[in-house]
Amino acid sequence: MSSAVGAPARATVAYRQAAVFGILILLCYAPLIASMANIWWNNSDMGHGFFVPVIAGYIVWQQREELRAIPTRSDWRGLVLVVWGAAQCLVATLGVELFLARSALILTLAGAIWTVAGLAWLKKLAFPLFLLCFMVPIPAVLFNSITFPLQMVATRLADGALTLLGVPVLRQGNILELPSGKLEVVEACSGIRSLLSLTFLSLVYGYFFERRRWARVALFLMTVPIAILANGGRVTLTGILSQINPRLAEGFFHESTGWVIFMLALAMLVVFHQLLIRTAGLFGAKA
Repeated sequence: MSSAVGAPARATVAYRQAAVFGILILLCYAPLIASMANIWWNNSDMGHGFFVPVIAGYIVWQQREELRAIPTRSDWRGLVLVVWGAAQCLVATLGVELFLARSALILTLAGAIWTVAGLAWLKKLAFPLFLLCFMVPIPAVLFNSITFPLQMVATRLADGALTLLGVPVLRQGNILELPSGKLEVVEACSGIRSLLSLTFLSLVYGYFFERRRWARVALFLMTVPIAILANGGRVTLTGILSQINPRLAEGFFHESTGWVIFMLALAMLVVFHQLLIRTAGLFGAKA
């Protein structure tokens, strides 16, 4: 009898502790959350950031029955992560290292879950916590080291595709000399936006539509070549449109091609998954 009464009581205490931790975390990290939201709004490369906490929250809500079945056991070892996250945030803020300051939020959340509900809950919520990493803007040093090679790859792919289609083209670095004028593959056209968004969506897609771990990894890895090919296709399409009318390579039309190509890349990911399923079926592959 006492155990039956004790379980709901422990759960109630855990929910109260979670509410207290949640309010404190929001208050402490409010400036960093606001700064990230500002980047999501103003930086098109991080536009997917708004959807990350929403989808992570939906996954947690979807797991609510499974979470209720896991006993809540306070584990004060989790405070180590909470303190670590707070210290990392403080030091990073003083040193103006925004990536470490913002990522400290996820570390603190993990520590709070561990402290309030126990290690079993933390393991169960590991995936939605990992998804939250995609809402944190990547460091400028890493961003720049990725975008330039992507610019060059997109330029080379477009050069080869336009030549194959019979369009005269001369490539000089990240600039394509076309009969209609110069086409510069700038940082915004590097494909980093579609790579980040597609990587995030591949994880979410794999979670909802694939149970085999190896297949999820394959989907995740496949996003890189798909995003690169899709962006090369976008630059090629821009080059073709500029031959028809230079205005079609600018403004609304240019942005529209970006969305069309991204949806095409997403479709390619789904097609790859279907091929993966059929190939696995032929060989009888299992999880």
